[in-house]
Amino acid sequence: MASYNRVILVGNLTRDIELKYTPGGTAVTDIGMAVNDRRKSATGEWVDETTFVDVTLWGRTAEVASEYLSKGSPILVEGRLKLDTWETEGQKRSKLRVVCDRMQMLGGGSPGGGGGGNRPQRQVSDSPASVERDSPGQRDAQPTGGGAGYEDPDIPF
Repeated sequence: MASYNRVILVGNLTRDIELKYTPGGTAVTDIGMAVNDRRKSATGEWVDETTFVDVTLWGRTAEVASEYLSKGSPILVEGRLKLDTWETEGQKRSKLRVVCDRMQMLGGGSPGGGGGGNRPQRQVSDSPASVERDSPGQRDAQPTGGGAGYEDPDIPF
């Protein structure tokens, strides 16, 4: 049976970032995100619901987040769900968290909130595909038609 484990969240950091390093020298941090949802109740009133999610960032993504983000900063996180289990005082415990593959800082934060104001959005990923490109989201120019020579029959497309 096939399975698919992907999560995309947009929210705000619930605390300042504490960057740590593994004994092997890899950067890691656990961040808290608050994701808000607003809907109408049965009585027609607007109800706000906040979900708190723990997210783990690794490598360069963790370093960039600790450098540029702080409590209240808006971010987009894409990753996978991971269930952590452990035992404390004879009781089994578990916690569902997101392991981040890609993080994007979003603009429009409050002054001093680390949101970046009018700064352009920045996307960070540890995946090899993001290293190969000069800038995420950029593609080679494609012909749009109407230009000189566009109707040339010798063009191989």
